[in-house]
Amino acid sequence: MLYDKDIREPLFEFLEQRYGKVRILEEKQIGRSRADAVMVTENGLAGIEIKSDADTYARLKRQIKDYDRFFDYNFVAVGSTHGGHIEEHVPDWWGIITIEQWEHQVDFYVLREAGKNPQVDWKGKLGLLWRPELAHIQQVNRMPGYRDKGKRFVIEKILERVPKEILGRQISEELFERDYTEIEDAIREYRRRRR
Repeated sequence: MLYDKDIREPLFEFLEQRYGKVRILEEKQIGRSRADAVMVTENGLAGIEIKSDADTYARLKRQIKDYDRFFDYNFVAVGSTHGGHIEEHVPDWWGIITIEQWEHQVDFYVLREAGKNPQVDWKGKLGLLWRPELAHIQQVNRMPGYRDKGKRFVIEKILERVPKEILGRQISEELFERDYTEIEDAIREYRRRRR
């Protein structure tokens, strides 16, 4: 039986080999759910829900709704106990990766490639960024700073001014560059300049 802890690292290595330049962000809050992982690519964001052999589908319906708000693509990675019937539980545009244990290693098979998510909400997707990252997107696109305005207002203005095909790449660039060790200083500096 495969557990979540047995799956994560080998899965992330598999995704890096399959999709090239990626960055994996783990345990990201999205709506009322927590994405097990977000795969940042140059072409967009992919949500990854892991269902180990020990998991059930109890929360999957709500998770699907939340994942579909935030990500361009979505995958469910499932242990072999779920492999035969997972297609019945996720939308057609969700990719399916099955996971099997073979002796002392874990093997991955793409049962179905992910299609473009028709329900992605760009406000939700931009909401994944921190305020200094949004400020950088404003700067790159020669927009006013709106330093006295909140995050929602800024997101609305970005969506009005920046074409989505450009914005998608810029969101990915911000997440590729995200530095968790420096963010406290960046947020503090941003707030200081805002006053």
